[in-house]
Amino acid sequence: MDLIRQPWPWYVAGPLIGLIVPALLLLGNKAFGISSSLRHICAACVPANISFFKYDWKKEKWNLFFAAGIIIGGFIATSFLSNPGQVNINTHTTALLQQEGVKDFSGLLPQDIFSFRQLFTLRGFVFMVVGGFLVGFGTRYAGGCTSGHAIMGISSLQWPSLVATSCFMIGGFVMTWFILPYLLEL
Repeated sequence: MDLIRQPWPWYVAGPLIGLIVPALLLLGNKAFGISSSLRHICAACVPANISFFKYDWKKEKWNLFFAAGIIIGGFIATSFLSNPGQVNINTHTTALLQQEGVKDFSGLLPQDIFSFRQLFTLRGFVFMVVGGFLVGFGTRYAGGCTSGHAIMGISSLQWPSLVATSCFMIGGFVMTWFILPYLLEL
């Protein structure tokens, strides 16, 4: 049981994630990605006359089961298998965040930013609502999420996925080093 509770090293977790790609391709010619699940849910639940949602979503119901498995697995992992100790964060990162006013590192996410109480502050609103909108918009604009492009797209040698993943990485670096310090001052 301790093996499951501890973080796995990259050389174990990485290949396991990577093996999802050939497994999905061999078992049903399916593409890995999670962002399309919201579209499938809307197509199934919202019988509107919107052309974007008019397709045979039932052919993609496996993706809905996959997304449900991620949610259920996350619940099981955090409820029953989580390590009760503090999350290990690089000391340099912790020091930088503490300089910016982030003090509580007791959970998976800093409670000084990501808590229901913080949602009603300007900082929390920007991080959770505006950030969530930008992630959703970017996912739709890029034609997929980081997992779909980086794991599935690059491994199947798709040029647009390489471009999208490069842009995701550049955006992450710009956000971390140039924008995040200003947002933490809110």
